[in-house]
Amino acid sequence: MKRLQVRDAKAGFSSVIQAAENGEPTLITRHGRPAAVVVPVGDAERIYPSSSPNLGAFLATFPGGIEFERNDEPMRRVEW
Repeated sequence: MKRLQVRDAKAGFSSVIQAAENGEPTLITRHGRPAAVVVPVGDAERIYPSSSPNLGAFLATFPGGIEFERNDEPMRRVEW
């Protein structure tokens, strides 16, 4: 992985983008500490999928056909 300081990444931003297009991630540092990584789009889509499953979609996949018995009696006595 290529390492660049922020000022060098700004000066050669097109080369950072070109490296990402060629499949090479670039680590950008600020004051010697890692600050960001520019990665190829395919890697970013794998790490951060655009469509995340939600509860409604999960429940819609339930096959059904199971009958549940419900007890309508209160679980405890409540005094008013």
